[in-house]
Amino acid sequence: MAQALTDSELVARCRTGDQQAWAELVERFSRYVYAISVQAFRLPDADAEDVFQEVFARAYQHLDGLRDDAAVRPWLAQLTRRLCIDRLRAASRERPTTDEELELAGSEETLNQLEEALAVHEALAATPGHCREVLDRFFARDESYKTIGEALDLPAGTIASRISRCLARLRELLEGRNEAAPTSGSR
Repeated sequence: MAQALTDSELVARCRTGDQQAWAELVERFSRYVYAISVQAFRLPDADAEDVFQEVFARAYQHLDGLRDDAAVRPWLAQLTRRLCIDRLRAASRERPTTDEELELAGSEETLNQLEEALAVHEALAATPGHCREVLDRFFARDESYKTIGEALDLPAGTIASRISRCLARLRELLEGRNEAAPTSGSR
């Protein structure tokens, strides 16, 4: 069920009380919410976990208030940003935090980078296993064609063409996602 449903379909199922859909919604957006807390707002792990719990508790309570089911991602991002800022302000009572620090912590550029990284991660997960393997080895592990070829028992030239084909497939998935991505007035 999980990978086949759009965000909109998933939210609609959550509204009917489908617990499996709710678990999938949390799974689908958990890394995103946590990344905003830790990478964009630089919250300590304990605070990020508290924000994470609060985001999904509020989402569960207020999901019926979401006007556009397809806009669940930006809605969760906005909720996460607000809770992170609240957490930073509460912490600033102990240690002064300037508004400039709050603004820099949640900069749009950082949030856009997180969005892009998540999109690439999701698109990569939708590629065939051999593509994930070769792209991970080449880009994440920085292995040479020769090293990858030896590990996969393939000629280096095959690795080069496989990387090219897999990147083309990844690009198609990302472009398809961008064309289908809803625009949201909440940004």
